Amino acid sequence: MPTIPYCGTPPLPGDVAWNLDPVLISALLLAGLAMPWRARGAARLPAALLGWAVLALALVSPLCNLSVALFSARVAQHMLLTLLAAPLLAYGIWGTGGKVWRPGAPGAAFALALWAWHLPGPYAASFAADLTYWAMHATLFGAALWFWAALCRGVVARPDAAALAALAIAVQMGLLGALLTLAPRPLFLSVHGPGITAPWGLSPLEDQQLGGLLMWVPGGLLFAAFAVAGLGLSLRAGATPAARPAR
Repeated sequence: MPTIPYCGTPPLPGDVAWNLDPVLISALLLAGLAMPWRARGAARLPAALLGWAVLALALVSPLCNLSVALFSARVAQHMLLTLLAAPLLAYGIWGTGGKVWRPGAPGAAFALALWAWHLPGPYAASFAADLTYWAMHATLFGAALWFWAALCRGVVARPDAAALAALAIAVQMGLLGALLTLAPRPLFLSVHGPGITAPWGLSPLEDQQLGGLLMWVPGGLLFAAFAVAGLGLSLRAGATPAARPAR
């Protein structure tokens, strides 16, 4: 008997459903109630609440169900979690400045999670059991949150290091997206076969190419923009004349 993926069976157009898992909804509500306590400071609270809303929508909205049918929808879900929810929550909870977190380890963890879960074997395993599904999303989102928190903490004190870390992630995310986009054959036929993607007007290869583009362009551009901003801050700090000692 085939296993039903966590987000349900592959939907047809007009048939996508919301994810009403009571455990997930309870956890999200508790996290939302904690936001005013965690995001200390009126300036950071809106960012934290917006990040929480993006996180909730990515997991509860019909995108969850659609991601069972389309690889591109699963990638879109991952991009919402790692490129919108994670940086908003990282800024809202930890802010900028303070004790600097080195971005090397969190950057490596994020890159490893991103590549590992978009290999055909681990990706297909996330459809076979709820535990694997949540392992995928928890490690991707957790590593992204850790990395963005390190960037936020380091962008003031060490903008050069933050810029280099963001640039490295932009390169590896762009490379993975390019490989998925330019691959000569579909890699995820075991879960996104022709009979599943065809009702949505896509072949498995076209669906994979769309997912690769979603990762390649938005992901690469966002981290590249952060790298340029960090480099600009670094150059500006280097061009500021040192204050003369008082006589």
